[in-house]
Amino acid sequence: MTALVIVGHGTRSAAGVAQFTALVDRVRRRSAGAVGDVEGGFIELSRPPLVDAVGALAARGHRRLVALPLVLAAAGHGKGDIPAAMAREQRRHPGLTYRYGRPLGPHPLLHAVLEERVDAALAGADRPGTWVALVGRGSTDPDANAEVAKVARLFWEGRGYAGVEPAFVSLAEPSVPAVLDRLRRLGARRIVVAPYFLFAGVLPDRIAAQAGEFAAAHPQLDVRVAGLIGDCDALAELVLERHAEAVRGDIRMNCDTCAYRVLLPGFADKVGRPQTPHDHPDDPVDGHHHHAGHHHAGHHHRHPAPPDR
Repeated sequence: MTALVIVGHGTRSAAGVAQFTALVDRVRRRSAGAVGDVEGGFIELSRPPLVDAVGALAARGHRRLVALPLVLAAAGHGKGDIPAAMAREQRRHPGLTYRYGRPLGPHPLLHAVLEERVDAALAGADRPGTWVALVGRGSTDPDANAEVAKVARLFWEGRGYAGVEPAFVSLAEPSVPAVLDRLRRLGARRIVVAPYFLFAGVLPDRIAAQAGEFAAAHPQLDVRVAGLIGDCDALAELVLERHAEAVRGDIRMNCDTCAYRVLLPGFADKVGRPQTPHDHPDDPVDGHHHHAGHHHAGHHHRHPAPPDR
């Protein structure tokens, strides 16, 4: 059977690494023979590096893999960095082939988890009086930012909240303070800030801190922060669903608005840009090991080739 390597971005948060590891273990337990084998690794910042995960599968005799980017939206990491890292693994393991899974979101399973997290933050308060600020990571890729806006709209539909507005914690606007001020001016009195993130890390901590600062400056507002998606059965189920569709060859990747394939205003320099792997402290691009505080080697992107490699 086709083994699965779950590819994470990496984080300096020990809690985030632990949650990723727990999810890999959960997927392994839930696969129930549907997946030949499961490993997980990171492309930067954290251990284990991807080279260890693929190496472990190769050592156990696997030559056909599904590489699943554990990302909510396809941006530079999913479109360029992970395929580049997998290309390097193919050079290290002659005969290795892989199918590339698509990003996790948008997906109803994730929206249901977000709904649970927002309801937990509301603790019985009513939805019609609640505005939600859905906060994504933010990217220089307009396609990824548009996906967050799409999720915000899908999350609003049918759930009875007063409204759901997208925001970003880095690299894109509106920022968390900006969207909270927008909601205040729209008449919001209760706001739930919902981080659209899988696991703990520097950026989710920043979202909570910015929400706290805004609440302190506006004591008339009830501002609450919802929990992260986290390691849960729904996320593991979605990972296995993405594995199954990759094995079937049912990959419905959206390339119509990909800045690495088509010319988008202001992003002409991205079209056809070459890609190199991320520089991981345990698997550096230049072949020399660095300390954990290493700087990134410059990384470039080229949209991945068709999924069966």
